[in-house]
Amino acid sequence: MVRVEVKADLLRWARDRAGFTLDDLSSKFPKLQQWESGELKPTLKQIENYAKATYAPVGYFFLIDPPEEPLPVPDFRTMAGRSVLPASPNLRDMIYACQERQDWFRDNARIAGGDRLAFVGSANLLSPIVETAAAIRRALSFDLARRRTCATWTDALRLFIGEADRLGVLVMCSGIVMNNTHRRLDPEEFRGFALSDDLAPLVFINGADTKSAQMFTLAHELAHIWLGQTALSNTTATSQHQNAVETWCNRVAAELLAPLEIVRNELRADEPLQETVARLVRIFKVSSLVILQRLRDARRLTWDELRAAYQSELDRISRLPKTEGGGDFYVTAAVRYSRRFTRALVESTLEGRTLYRDALRMLGISKTETLHELGRSLAFGG
Repeated sequence: MVRVEVKADLLRWARDRAGFTLDDLSSKFPKLQQWESGELKPTLKQIENYAKATYAPVGYFFLIDPPEEPLPVPDFRTMAGRSVLPASPNLRDMIYACQERQDWFRDNARIAGGDRLAFVGSANLLSPIVETAAAIRRALSFDLARRRTCATWTDALRLFIGEADRLGVLVMCSGIVMNNTHRRLDPEEFRGFALSDDLAPLVFINGADTKSAQMFTLAHELAHIWLGQTALSNTTATSQHQNAVETWCNRVAAELLAPLEIVRNELRADEPLQETVARLVRIFKVSSLVILQRLRDARRLTWDELRAAYQSELDRISRLPKTEGGGDFYVTAAVRYSRRFTRALVESTLEGRTLYRDALRMLGISKTETLHELGRSLAFGG
């Protein structure tokens, strides 16, 4: 049995990077503590299994020192006003997967002679909030009248995603990395990101978040696309930022979803706050947290009242039962990968312009039969 020389620092780095303790990995790797102490050397096969368990490239374990891994996108996440670091392997791998999909779609669009999308980068931080939100709303055909026809948040979110996809934005929404149900994405770590590009703009939404929160995330990331800026965010409707970009995007998102003028017109004198929030949530199909912020913007609440109501609402939401994901793969695939992207990739693969192995990798599936069935579900035929 051949054992390999691996520095203990690299073993600990991989474990810490993945957010695991020794106890978390002890059942799979009972000798891990001895490896880290230098008492025992692992075999190559054990290192390969350890790399898989900690989501780290196996080659990293043979470096001299742990590698530095800067995020490949600007990180606007904050916690109590400070940057949130480091990013988990789940977040990193999701960004890398989306970048690969975007690169493929961009190249495919160029070959097909696709037009550049004029709305990407059409705004800047001096662009008026109300006018910018109105421009996005018109481009998406996602006004209040259409939302009123939606029975639930899920229906409204589906409409919102569908209109963004129709416009040319690759909207991908998933609560797991690829199709691995053991690698769940954490909404506390990030809510979404935008990869700006005038041929293949991409928005990723953390599908582990609530449907109402996903609505705001999509609106916020679309504001980034209008700015022409790539960004990673964990923002909410009531987040306070020192960063001018995040503040601008938050304001545009709130105005897009719940125009302040309409909110003011919907207010009723002497109506209790709880009833006002519940009623406006039903009208606008947004979260109660968005409505609370809009009530503050309408000067219906003071800052102290907003903070108290916000905390109370967070406590209420935390007590709600968590819904499980899942469902039919072929139904959810268009949401997980973007209908626009999926149709283009499957069509290109079935026509022989893209290798099956590349398509399977980008979709996170292993069988060509699955891709063929996905094609049939999108009306491409087998």
